[in-house]
Amino acid sequence: MDGNGRWAEERGLPRVAGHQQGVRTVVEIVDECVRQGISCLTLFAFSSENWGRPPSEVETLMALLLEFLASQRQRMFDDGVRLRVIGDRSRLSDEVKAALQKTERETAAGTRLNLTLALSYGGRDEIVRATRKIAQKVVDGELELDAIGAADFETTLDTAGLPDPDLLIRTSGELRISNFLLWQLAYAELYFVDAYWPDFGPVELRRALDSYRQRRRRFGLTAEQTAEGEDLSNSAS
Repeated sequence: MDGNGRWAEERGLPRVAGHQQGVRTVVEIVDECVRQGISCLTLFAFSSENWGRPPSEVETLMALLLEFLASQRQRMFDDGVRLRVIGDRSRLSDEVKAALQKTERETAAGTRLNLTLALSYGGRDEIVRATRKIAQKVVDGELELDAIGAADFETTLDTAGLPDPDLLIRTSGELRISNFLLWQLAYAELYFVDAYWPDFGPVELRRALDSYRQRRRRFGLTAEQTAEGEDLSNSAS
């Protein structure tokens, strides 16, 4: 969700105004995902690198997060939205950690949309932490070194239990993934849009989904192989 600050600066507004509008966009996009029947949505809300921003901006972002949780907690529950958080929580304040835990607990029964917030998150950091967990299992004799596979690794990631993303959307015209879900995005379709996040509404989301539906995903196979697989799938259904 990129471009909040630039959105505000281009309008002669303080950067906080862009973040505030960005939160409104989050609410709109979550609602649209529920309408579209999307089962999983992951939002990159605050990266591990964002801790390097000016302290006043970090404080503002955390305050906005608390406001979002307080205002949307009941709505998420009513709409069947389950909140999940990934990232290094150790750097978050006790107040933020408590609010996150409360929202996760109270929305745990939601089945319409799994909403994941990436907070204090970095893909490289996640992989390092996962590697340590795997290494500890080997040290403890729970896992043989030669037996380690992709499935074992995935169970130690923050996203364990969630499917890999089908589509990555990056706003603001930047053409990079910025240390986001590095393992999980291996075969995701990428969609880049010039609009800043505060301007990325339901219409833009539907355009991204339309683009995704027009693509053929091969996962390393040939077009003929994937076509054969689709034919077999259709026949079975």
